[in-house]
Amino acid sequence: MRTFLKPAAGLACVIALACTGCSSEADPEPDSAPSAAGGTPSEQASDSASASASAQSAATGYAPYVSATSASDNDSAGSPSTYNLAFVISDGSSCTPKWNGSTAIGDAATKSRIAALTESGSAVRVSFGGASGKELASVCDSAAELAEAYGAALDAAGATEADFDIEGKQLTDSDSVALRSEAIALLQKERTDLAVTFTLPVMPSGLDNDSLALLESANDNAVQVSTVNIMTMNYGSTYDEDMGDYAETSAKAAHDQLEDVFGLSEDGAWKGLALTSMIGVNDVDNETFSLSDAAQVRSFAEEKGVAWVSMWSTFRDQPCEGDDAASDDAATNCSGVEQGAGDFAEAFTG
Repeated sequence: MRTFLKPAAGLACVIALACTGCSSEADPEPDSAPSAAGGTPSEQASDSASASASAQSAATGYAPYVSATSASDNDSAGSPSTYNLAFVISDGSSCTPKWNGSTAIGDAATKSRIAALTESGSAVRVSFGGASGKELASVCDSAAELAEAYGAALDAAGATEADFDIEGKQLTDSDSVALRSEAIALLQKERTDLAVTFTLPVMPSGLDNDSLALLESANDNAVQVSTVNIMTMNYGSTYDEDMGDYAETSAKAAHDQLEDVFGLSEDGAWKGLALTSMIGVNDVDNETFSLSDAAQVRSFAEEKGVAWVSMWSTFRDQPCEGDDAASDDAATNCSGVEQGAGDFAEAFTG
């Protein structure tokens, strides 16, 4: 997805998915999938109390992407269960994690902002990567060094959830993919409660070969994946029909792929899936994601038992002013469609 560095031409935007053949000791995150291949939480429950708790944890959450450094009046719209903090990347040349590549992870103002986001009980998930800048795996020299960098950012945010938004050149770099998988595995050995999400581009046909290779790499390294978050957006100029329908089609295709990659049941694969849409005007001229599309995605996600839905982003969840709708500001500061402030958040929460 877009970073806060500069607009990007493309957006590539598992309540714990269990790796086939590997253990899953980490507790599932509140809005994610079951942590063991043996079944859903309700199937594993031994009494009515635990079954009730499992049913609550299986509800589809709402976890929008927000700026880690700048507040938006729309952040709290829809009462998010989790905020995806965008984005931690390299400072440009070294294995030093920074917000958007420029702000220190321990920046006092940013820490105060994160504290404000969690004050009402919401969790935060640190998102590493995005469409611009250098993801840390492309500059760190070893898995241990990379794990340390990821851990430092998580600690600075007070987070036990990590999102890896891998797209563009980072997704096709097999060396960084392998290093990242190794580093995440090391990190999860140190932090058994760490819930990991991979955010990946998708098409109506599903995840591409590079994304599947990334998931296989994670699987081979015994990474415990909580959620695979697909970016239902920017399909290309040949896709010019209903964005809500495309999101459903893409989700169904990705769901079947998760069954195969992780050896999940049909229900388990839905619980291991998350959906992120770019609201309003997308980076592709013929794509506009409407409020009715958001309502459609929410209804579909609830029906299937999807882990959580998200959007890019809270600071865009407002109408454009003046000429903004016809400029790049419609992609960075507003949605470019007719709406009230926070309307997309409300649609995504039903």
